[in-house]
Amino acid sequence: MTTEELQLSFYQEIGQLFYAVAAADKVVRKSEYDALRKIVKDEWMSLDYYKDSFGADAAFQIEVVFDWFDYEQMNANECFKSFREFYKDYKELFTPERKQLIIKTAHAIAGAFAGKNKSELILLTKLTLLFKEK
Repeated sequence: MTTEELQLSFYQEIGQLFYAVAAADKVVRKSEYDALRKIVKDEWMSLDYYKDSFGADAAFQIEVVFDWFDYEQMNANECFKSFREFYKDYKELFTPERKQLIIKTAHAIAGAFAGKNKSELILLTKLTLLFKEK
């Protein structure tokens, strides 16, 4: 896989993770979409310079995958498992800055509708523990 393909996969996996957070309680709400879109625009777009095959910022892949997975009603636990495997295989892509932004975004999505519920808190805890693994 080329560097560009790997970076694109990184953003797609992040979209899958954020979908898992939003869908942890079996319902993805508009406020969760809005929180995701705002953070992608405000913070993810300026994180690095990677582009997709259309010349768009690769960070847009986060939203594309999130939207697609919601449309397909994917299983949140399976999405998290896939992200976890990607993380374990490509830890070098997860810089401290990226990890911090991932955690921040996941918390923003989880808190976007009436605070964080039990399902979301469990998933956020799993994510935090995953990032602490050596």
